[in-house]
Amino acid sequence: MPVTSERLTKLQGMLQKTPNDPFLLYGVALEYKKLGETGLAIEFLDRTIETDPGYCYAYFQKGQTYETMGDAHAARSAYEAGIAAAKQKGDAHAQSEIEGALSMLE
Repeated sequence: MPVTSERLTKLQGMLQKTPNDPFLLYGVALEYKKLGETGLAIEFLDRTIETDPGYCYAYFQKGQTYETMGDAHAARSAYEAGIAAAKQKGDAHAQSEIEGALSMLE
């Protein structure tokens, strides 16, 4: 059974009312990441990206999570997808941060 927190419980309650809210999905993902539940973090980051492909920081966090799991290949893929999403959205700041994370990986 996954570890939980009061904040995670509140976020999940809100998510039940609006299951496709990318902000809530992202929040749940970050809580799972903080709790060390990396598989669930990836699952919710993927759901965030499916709901809003332009949610650039979801790609960044996905790459970071894969890095903590020791999967450099998956991290690189997440960062590259995030850079593409940031370019398409015109978010130069997110693009720069994700490019920085990718360069540190290489």
